[in-house]
Amino acid sequence: MNRLTDILDFSEDFPLIFTQANFWIFFAIAYFLFALVYKKTQVRNAYLLLVSLFFYYKTSGLFVGILLFSTFSDFFIGKYIHQSASQARRKFLVVLSVCINLFTLSYFKYAYFFTDSFNALFHTNYEVVNWLAVWANGFSDTSYFTIDSIILPVGISFYTFQTISYSVDIYRKKLKPLKSIVDFGFYVSFFPQLVAGPIVRAENFVPQITKPTQVGSLEFNRGSYMILKGLIKKMIFADYIAMHFMDRVFDAPEMFSGFTNIMALFGYSLQIYGDFSGYTDIAIGLALLMGFELPVNFRSPYKAINCGDFWKRWHISLSTWLRDYLYIPLGGNRKGTMASFIILGIILTGVVFAMGDLLFTIIVAGIVGFAIFAALRYPVVANHINTNINLMLTMLIGGLWHGASWKFVLWGGLNGLGIVIYKYWRRVSPYEDKTGWLVHFWKILVTFFFITYVRIYFRGESMDHIAKWYRQIANNMDWGNALQVIMHYKMVFVIMVLGYITHWYPQHKKDLLELKYSNSPLVLKGIVATVVGVLCYQAYSSDFQPFIYFQF
Repeated sequence: MNRLTDILDFSEDFPLIFTQANFWIFFAIAYFLFALVYKKTQVRNAYLLLVSLFFYYKTSGLFVGILLFSTFSDFFIGKYIHQSASQARRKFLVVLSVCINLFTLSYFKYAYFFTDSFNALFHTNYEVVNWLAVWANGFSDTSYFTIDSIILPVGISFYTFQTISYSVDIYRKKLKPLKSIVDFGFYVSFFPQLVAGPIVRAENFVPQITKPTQVGSLEFNRGSYMILKGLIKKMIFADYIAMHFMDRVFDAPEMFSGFTNIMALFGYSLQIYGDFSGYTDIAIGLALLMGFELPVNFRSPYKAINCGDFWKRWHISLSTWLRDYLYIPLGGNRKGTMASFIILGIILTGVVFAMGDLLFTIIVAGIVGFAIFAALRYPVVANHINTNINLMLTMLIGGLWHGASWKFVLWGGLNGLGIVIYKYWRRVSPYEDKTGWLVHFWKILVTFFFITYVRIYFRGESMDHIAKWYRQIANNMDWGNALQVIMHYKMVFVIMVLGYITHWYPQHKKDLLELKYSNSPLVLKGIVATVVGVLCYQAYSSDFQPFIYFQF
């Protein structure tokens, strides 16, 4: 009865996630009932909607109401966009949809960020008040909701982008609206990818909603393989090394040598890949077991040969969403619009005030001033700025999507700068057209080092915290202590090496391993699943280890 209560009640400390036994009990029950109703499409969709809403309740509690609000508003707006014959009205409705979604996202995710930035800019002392909680408490005598803080609902960034894509695709006439709000609710809330992606485009997923379920040996084999692979990535390559090494170092970088801090950063690159890619693999696998296909979100990102190539391999669903719904509408690589320059100016102003450093302010002001002068004097410079401003802007906004902090904006800007620099470097590089394993290895190594380095702005808790990391690197490298550090954390380093070897292993060899798994008898698959389960839960800790992207 206690276990049943745990399954039915929401716990803020222990939400329902893929690595918990409670989730697999939940999925086993849900899948058994799914097997009874899957042949009737409408019943199947209604059932999976209810299951998904229950799953979201278990991860976010009463924030399921925000999910329902987004579902209802975008369903009817999309319907009215399709029915309207007036282009002006269609444009108003799609703008209304985008504004509602972005306002909802901004309220929960960026209220503190905007307030703190405003206070820093104008030297005010405004405090955040949860006006939605004040309004909700007004319906009863009991103050159920806390009004002095705003909590971020899990997955809001992901399903907000999905509902925006639905309205925009209808406006662009790439998609017809769903007739049933149940079907649309199912699209928005499908539980495998609801809280951490991948971001599912309406044009790709909606056609699957009306099709009968088909789950054969191909879907079962690939789905179960993806789940097992995802569990290994998350629980061994991500959680184990985080709990036993990285978290300790990043919590107090000044207590460890510079070498240890650098190794922690390389470990974090493996952790965040194992964590996020592991979640995506499990989500894809669970969806396949129910007859649905989710988009690929990772393609061996640390095999990238430049920064642009990396973002074609990492979080692909977000990269392509930003390309199609932000970068191209702003003008792409053809020109920078007035909106591009205004938004970039606001972001740069915010970064300068967030850094609070006079030298940094002078450098930024100098670069901006020189760019304006050169653009006015030399048309070729203006052309280069115009063709790259939207790329930089997209990366800056992509950084802000990841977190409500200027350090994420800085992280996105550094990634954008890496892409722009490579665009010019490849024109003069003596190695660009050369082939061979050594050249390829060098390109991968440089890209990997750059991506790993800028992740300090992703992982560091604050700019002050990041400054401590830099000081340790500069003042306390202590190379003589390196071997002692490696021996002290030898199991962590063994797993790190295995993780990177696995990642860089040739793709055709990985495909062959999946093929052997698929062709193996059911008994052998059961043995493999048991061994993987034992290994994963041997590495499991009683400490709650949420997926990193839950916070976004």
